[in-house]
Amino acid sequence: MTARDAADNEPFVAELLFTDGLPAMDDEVGYRGAVAARAAGITYRQLDYWARTELVEPTVRGASGSGSQRLYGFRDILVLKLVKRLLDTGISLQQIRTAVDQLRAAGIRDLAGTTLMSDGASVYLCTSNDEVIDLVSRGQGVFGIAVGKVLREVESELVDFEVEKPEAMDELALRRAARTA
Repeated sequence: MTARDAADNEPFVAELLFTDGLPAMDDEVGYRGAVAARAAGITYRQLDYWARTELVEPTVRGASGSGSQRLYGFRDILVLKLVKRLLDTGISLQQIRTAVDQLRAAGIRDLAGTTLMSDGASVYLCTSNDEVIDLVSRGQGVFGIAVGKVLREVESELVDFEVEKPEAMDELALRRAARTA
């Protein structure tokens, strides 16, 4: 199944006027770790570390033992790319964790009109132009990241990649999962 096929079957994307080429935003399909890392502009090592430290965990399928593949959803990859941008600007990992929690609480539709603002120490999730102006006028906003722009970048990165559905676990995988739990 390609991203386009999944997008054609996905209810949210079906509401859009044009769906041609959009990646799947379905929670039932995902992208392998290598694809997620490439789309987010990070190394596979960073991706693995962030998953193990629960900064950004895959929501489609997590690792369940040796040889298992994580599957990252569209929103996961968007958050990975935003984390990378925040790290590049020098924001502390503690503040990034707070920002990620705020992003998780927001819906995918809300994220398109969201701006992440920072004063270098804290990260603010602004959902309106008034909030951005208020932060800047108080001298708190040093830089901003337009989440909608990053969302479109992730969409364009994922257009050519195939999505995967998590397979049902076979008996051996079930035993491994039970043993590690």
